[in-house]
Amino acid sequence: MNEPHPDRDSHFDHDAEYHFVRRLHAIIRYAARVLAVLMVLVIWWGVADVIYVLYTRARSHPFLLLDISDILATFGAFMAVLIAIEVFVNIVSYLRDEGLQLDIVLATAYMAVLRKIIILDYKEISADYVYATAALAVALAVGYWLTRAAHRHTPVPPIR
Repeated sequence: MNEPHPDRDSHFDHDAEYHFVRRLHAIIRYAARVLAVLMVLVIWWGVADVIYVLYTRARSHPFLLLDISDILATFGAFMAVLIAIEVFVNIVSYLRDEGLQLDIVLATAYMAVLRKIIILDYKEISADYVYATAALAVALAVGYWLTRAAHRHTPVPPIR
């Protein structure tokens, strides 16, 4: 008499599983919102760091003159902030579209590799490291180009 009914119990399990997964998804979306807020704080912290780097480099001797290492340090600080902004865009894209957009992720990775290339001290690293970094930059550029070419015929949804 208390035997499980196959249709009713499987339906119940499906509903319970659906609600459980839905709750987990809501928790992940909340975590992404927290990450977005934290990324805004990181971006402002990075802007403060750029200001600090410029200030300390300009105040050192010779006053208001920057040498190439000062300029590279400043570029590195700028690029770090731009990468943080791109990560924020990735988070917002995830929150809007229920997933990451490959072209934005590739653009962020490409910017990070380019930052590394800009701030590399070529006197201190091996040729293999330079070749590997160049190969990575080319691979990301090709991947980004292919991704954009695939989406060229797909209409881009408007920003809400």
